[in-house]
Amino acid sequence: MYQIDFEKPIHVFFMGIGGISMSGLAEILLSEGFRVSGSDRQQSHLTEVLCEKGAVIYYGQKKENLASNPDLIVYTSAIKKDNPEFVAGHELGIPFLTRAQLLGQMMKNYKIPIAVSGTHGKTTTTSMLSQILLEADKDPTLSIGGIYQAIGGNIRVGGSDYFVTEACEYTNSFLSFFPKIGIILNIEEDHLDFFKDIDDIRNSFHEFARLLPSDGTLIINGDIPRVGEITDSLSCRVITFGSSSSCDYSPSDITYDEFGHPSFMLTGPDGTKDSYALRVPGLYNVYNAAAAVAAARLLGIGDDIIRKSLSDFNGTDRRFEYKGKINGITIIDDYAHHPTEITATLQAAKNYPHKTIWCVFQPHTYSRTKAFLPEFAKALSHADKLVLADIFAAREKDTLGISSRTLQAEIEKLGHECYYFPTFGEIENFLLENCTKDDLLITMGAGDVVKIGENLLKK
Repeated sequence: MYQIDFEKPIHVFFMGIGGISMSGLAEILLSEGFRVSGSDRQQSHLTEVLCEKGAVIYYGQKKENLASNPDLIVYTSAIKKDNPEFVAGHELGIPFLTRAQLLGQMMKNYKIPIAVSGTHGKTTTTSMLSQILLEADKDPTLSIGGIYQAIGGNIRVGGSDYFVTEACEYTNSFLSFFPKIGIILNIEEDHLDFFKDIDDIRNSFHEFARLLPSDGTLIINGDIPRVGEITDSLSCRVITFGSSSSCDYSPSDITYDEFGHPSFMLTGPDGTKDSYALRVPGLYNVYNAAAAVAAARLLGIGDDIIRKSLSDFNGTDRRFEYKGKINGITIIDDYAHHPTEITATLQAAKNYPHKTIWCVFQPHTYSRTKAFLPEFAKALSHADKLVLADIFAAREKDTLGISSRTLQAEIEKLGHECYYFPTFGEIENFLLENCTKDDLLITMGAGDVVKIGENLLKK
């Protein structure tokens, strides 16, 4: 594998430079004096920021983009082997690294690299921990899988030994990392277009945990089924959090304010209890916060700083994000695209002021929709009224015989009201005609469904 010498900056070309993670890595290299170029399908705010910082970006992927003969090409799992830049790069003999391999090499440059993994909650927990580190003046470098307004984007280049990043299991990306502290929030079935089954996924997380050195620490959700299979053979320290009092950190006395924001007591390893109040909704965020507290205390950060940081934290873009009001209707946007996430978000919504909960859901990928069809139907039924958009294909081309009408039929079998429209315009018109004052409208999914709420607010 090609090894970067960060003391000797080179020219790096990013295929798909506009992605949330790729753009962050490109920005870090720019700050280190590297020459950066890359390509993407279309212009975006992220590509504009990179251009302002000195990157050269091409729109459309073609072999001519490599005419400057870069020293290294970085690519993601979404790049196919017949991609003209991929083919041309190999013909020119340019070395390649995956996005995960580059991120792993970056982690080696820091004394305290922290990787936050799990099927759900990575972006929020990474951002919570980032907020704590910033409040504690630790000057961390941050790589977040979403837009975190406190840093004005998804990346922050710091000057200290702290590096915090999300660690995604898809295509085993996180197995290229070198963490000193690892967090596993949960382990569930997902990405079944890559993994064979839940056992394959659990094995991947076990391998991630084994990456931790003997002087490192794993912080893991003790509620994960058969958690000992993940932790028993590890040489590193293990800290658990979860609902059981046998965990090192366990929340109790959970209450909610009028907007569904939880307050709770957290019992620590020494048996003492401390109180916390969050400004983000839902029970799931109590456990995200517990993981962040465990990491922060491990780093020696005082509880007053942790408490203030969590009470100030107001979330990241597309995680139960308040978008605005129209005709007395509150519009929220959420990234949930897995049945567990959908259930958690809609249950959190029940604690939020509302008359009727409307959910506009855009399924993400045909493979995920097919794999979890009954689970999606059950999870979405937590909303009072449902509207489905077409499936967001993302990287997939094969429909697998699945469509949003398939999901609609599955939901209707449960006796639940569900509508489907093939275009965003039709959905927007339907909502304007049927939502009424004091209703709560949630646009939900990992695609571009956020546009529906944003379009409504412009009308």
